[in-house]
Amino acid sequence: MKKYVMRAFILLFMFPACVWSQAAIVQAEQLFTQKQYAKAELVLNTYVSSSPKDLKALELLGDAYGHQKKWDNAIELYKKLVSAQPNNANYHYKYGGALGMKALTVSKLTALSIIDDVKEAFLKAAELDPTHINTRWALVELYMQLPGIVGGSKSKSFKYAEELEKLSKVDGYLAKGYIYEYDNEPKKAEYYYKMAINEGGSLFCFNKLTTFYEKQKEPQKVLANLEATQQKHKRNALYYQIGKVAAEYNIELNKGEQCLHHYLKNYSGEDGVPKAWANYRLAQIYKHKGEKNRALEYIDKAITELPKSKQFLEERKDISALR
Repeated sequence: MKKYVMRAFILLFMFPACVWSQAAIVQAEQLFTQKQYAKAELVLNTYVSSSPKDLKALELLGDAYGHQKKWDNAIELYKKLVSAQPNNANYHYKYGGALGMKALTVSKLTALSIIDDVKEAFLKAAELDPTHINTRWALVELYMQLPGIVGGSKSKSFKYAEELEKLSKVDGYLAKGYIYEYDNEPKKAEYYYKMAINEGGSLFCFNKLTTFYEKQKEPQKVLANLEATQQKHKRNALYYQIGKVAAEYNIELNKGEQCLHHYLKNYSGEDGVPKAWANYRLAQIYKHKGEKNRALEYIDKAITELPKSKQFLEERKDISALR
């Protein structure tokens, strides 16, 4: 009888602790979805101070630090996790990632002293989990970006791109596109980005090719890829992007005009870009067409919506100078 009483007594004290743990983690995760990382940090710090061995809470606290670019704090937390579970690939990956981000914020000399630990963490994660996609992406980028004198290597980068392709063809193609783009081989980069679109067709894949064309200063290809993206994904926001390219590069003005009017007609807060910017792009298009009055009409709409925009005010001066 005493044994059952003692068990009930222990459970009585354990139950509130379990509830507190679950409540703190759920609250922190909700704050993460709202991108309120500082508040999540406060919640988790309070809980971790009394439960320093709760690995889930420690990981979330490390993530909260990472989102706020508090790299030293994140490194300390992830290092504890690696020590607690040395065979957990994701802990090694996060530890290496935080170290790598810190390396970007310090002097080159200090960064050099960190790089070996970054590589070691990523390589350990890759060894522990042959299916860990994020780790292989990290290694692709690391080996491409490092100078050869400290271990940078295109061949090593390509090795992990090949591993990615075995796990996910789309990721493999994107990784190879990244390697060739970084190595200034645009034709090969374009080929693999297109392969990723053909294989996966996600908005992310299309956006990678659009960004690539933008960097290559090929506005006609940017426009064509945006149109293909719109046909596939039917996003109103893409109409703005098409209009923006037309306005910025003075190409396909009629198409750009139609797209911007479509964007404004179907606008919702989810589209991201305020209506003022669509009116600004329309003003640019009408300026290119030499339609001064219509250009003034739309730039005035843009200024009414965002009266402090220096860019809009400068554009109005340019339009007013038209004859």
